[in-house]
Amino acid sequence: MFTGNAKSDRRERNVRDMQIGTTETRNPNTVNIDMMSTEEIVRVINEEDHKVAEAITEELPQIAKAVDMIVEKLRAGGRLIYAGAGTSGRLGVLDAVECRPTYSAECVQGILAGGEKAMFYAQEGAEDSKELARKELDEIGFCQQDILCGIAASGRTPYVIGAMEYAHELGTQAIVVTNNKGAKVSEVADVTIAAVVGPEVVTGSTRMKAGSAQKMVLNMLSTATMIRLGKVYSNLMVDLKISNEKLVDRGERIVAMIAEVSQEEAAKTLKACQDVKVAIVMLKAGVDEDLARELLAQNEGIIGKVFQGLGIEAMR
Repeated sequence: MFTGNAKSDRRERNVRDMQIGTTETRNPNTVNIDMMSTEEIVRVINEEDHKVAEAITEELPQIAKAVDMIVEKLRAGGRLIYAGAGTSGRLGVLDAVECRPTYSAECVQGILAGGEKAMFYAQEGAEDSKELARKELDEIGFCQQDILCGIAASGRTPYVIGAMEYAHELGTQAIVVTNNKGAKVSEVADVTIAAVVGPEVVTGSTRMKAGSAQKMVLNMLSTATMIRLGKVYSNLMVDLKISNEKLVDRGERIVAMIAEVSQEEAAKTLKACQDVKVAIVMLKAGVDEDLARELLAQNEGIIGKVFQGLGIEAMR
């Protein structure tokens, strides 16, 4: 309760803000947003969005540390499991789903408080249950071999905290992506990535700046991990799943570009082996499919290492 005394009220407000974090405080730049014109509204939203990338810059060392942990787990056959509720959980599921066609990666999965139906309809109360997180992790066979990444804008979501605590009980690590410094989730995290983007345009609407920051961080985590795992050569996605016409065409063009052959020849080889990386090694090194697969297996699936071992100049 505010007293009317300026100093006392300011102290109380500061204590309150520390407890709930900046994601729930009011943005002084938008207190009159309800009286703005449409152009003024979208302009102020854009101005606030500019703060997102800057906030992430401060967290790059933590992001890099998290990537190294994830790579180690995935190289050993484990999985990266995202866990979150509401917008945060949906963003985790989205990132996991996109890893499959882009990198042929089944090793990234997401669990969302309330299950699949929560992807489309809010499941009130689901985020408040630590037990639900444990249950949903058990359902996907989460174990010590895997690594967990909790996502929580406020940094105090029980579902996420429960998931992270369970990860530690199983003897594995837990990363957290949040938008508040000193958040409760940080107490149970091995690595905390806290992109503090400040109060939202609409108070508490963390699907906005906080959600944008989370999406950017998850992009970095999964993309940097896939690059480290050899699913990218130069800046080309060489481990994409050729599951539709667009991706088949992209795969053919990538093979042709790296192997320096026509798209027709690339298409013929790719159709035979059904694997972009194998087709590249077959054509560039002039070997058959079996040897191409063997060379990739010997070099952790990294095309650059295969070429280096064979004395083939890398494409740049």
